Amino acid sequence: MTEDVRLRAVEDQDVDVFFDHQNDPEATEMAAFPSRDKDRFAAHWAKIRADDTTMQRTIVADGKVAGYIGSWQQDGQHLLGYWVGREYWGRGVATKALERLLDEVSVRPLHAHVAVHNVGSIRVLQKCGFRRDHVAEAKEPPPEDGVEEYIFVLDAR
Repeated sequence: MTEDVRLRAVEDQDVDVFFDHQNDPEATEMAAFPSRDKDRFAAHWAKIRADDTTMQRTIVADGKVAGYIGSWQQDGQHLLGYWVGREYWGRGVATKALERLLDEVSVRPLHAHVAVHNVGSIRVLQKCGFRRDHVAEAKEPPPEDGVEEYIFVLDAR
C-alpha cells in the first residue's frame, strides 16, 4: 500500500498525465465516462483551472502524479470527483486523497455520483464516511446515457 499521498495545486505538466489516465479504456469503462481527445481535454482543464469557484488538486503518490481530485458547485449541490490512474488502484491512494480533500473542503453536505458497477470508488466513499442518498436517487430521472449511478452524500460531522 502507498503511504505517501498528498495533494497540491494542479501544474501544467499534470494535465498530460491526467489525459493519459482518462484515455485508458479500462478506466473509462469503470468510471462510465468517455475519454476526450487531446484538444477537448486540454480545453476542459483550461476552463476548470480558470474557474475560481472550483477547487482542483493533483494527487501525488510516492512523488508521482497519481491523479486528481476536486470539488465544485453544480445544480445547487456541492460535488466532488476524482480520477486515479489504474496503476494506483487498490493501493489506498484514492481513499487517502479524499481524506485530505475533506480536510480542505468544509462544505457539507458534499455529494458524489458514482457508476453502480464502480465498486472501488463506492468503497472509497464509504471508507470516508459517505452514505448512499436513496432519497436523491429516487428523484433522479432515468439516465439518458444508460449509465446507472448511485448518489453518495457526506453530511455535517
